[in-house]
Amino acid sequence: MSDSGDGDHGTPAGEVWAIVLAGGRGLRYGRLKQLDRLGPARLVDHTVAAARRTCDRVALVLPSGVDWDGEPVDALAVGGDHQSESLRAGLAVVPADAGILVLADPAHPLAADRIFTDAVAAVRAGADGAVPVVPLLEVVQRVRDGVVVETLPKQDTVIAQSPQAFRAGVLRAAHADAPRPVENSGMLAALGYRVVTVPGDPANLHVATAEDLAVVARLLRPPAAPSS
Repeated sequence: MSDSGDGDHGTPAGEVWAIVLAGGRGLRYGRLKQLDRLGPARLVDHTVAAARRTCDRVALVLPSGVDWDGEPVDALAVGGDHQSESLRAGLAVVPADAGILVLADPAHPLAADRIFTDAVAAVRAGADGAVPVVPLLEVVQRVRDGVVVETLPKQDTVIAQSPQAFRAGVLRAAHADAPRPVENSGMLAALGYRVVTVPGDPANLHVATAEDLAVVARLLRPPAAPSS
């Protein structure tokens, strides 16, 4: 367990590196989701552009066999069979003296620059990690074989989003023994690190299906001009 959870261990030195986790092979989506288009650009292009605007350096993780032809990045890595393997591939190409790591996912292509900078600011202020969240407002139920068996309480429950920011040393230490976490901020919290929240954005939707992409595309379109 970490002894750094008191949040008073100083501002991390070193550059802010974004790791854009675009190494998935699209097995559930049916194709390489990160290369699908959203408006004039691909999902991964939106995320790389936001990372370039808000971070000092950008490392991009891509699937094996995919060549990068987008905006310049500072480092490239080849992803693995699971996102944790892709993250460790990204960690391997980020210099050891990086101070803060921002994990960004093209599945959240509309993440505003403000979310990147707020998460970084929270880590600079003393947190070990920062995750953007939005309140859980809908009823959530547990269903088994098509039958509702339980309604889950909404109190103290939020929806976590991407990007998330972490002290580089903390994230490297947590991945040193090659775990396969479902979610990095939860893993760090379970290890005793101090992970705080910053305001997310309801428009920062997670693209998991083609239907989700269609919804995000509608959000990206400018409003129609009123008819005369």
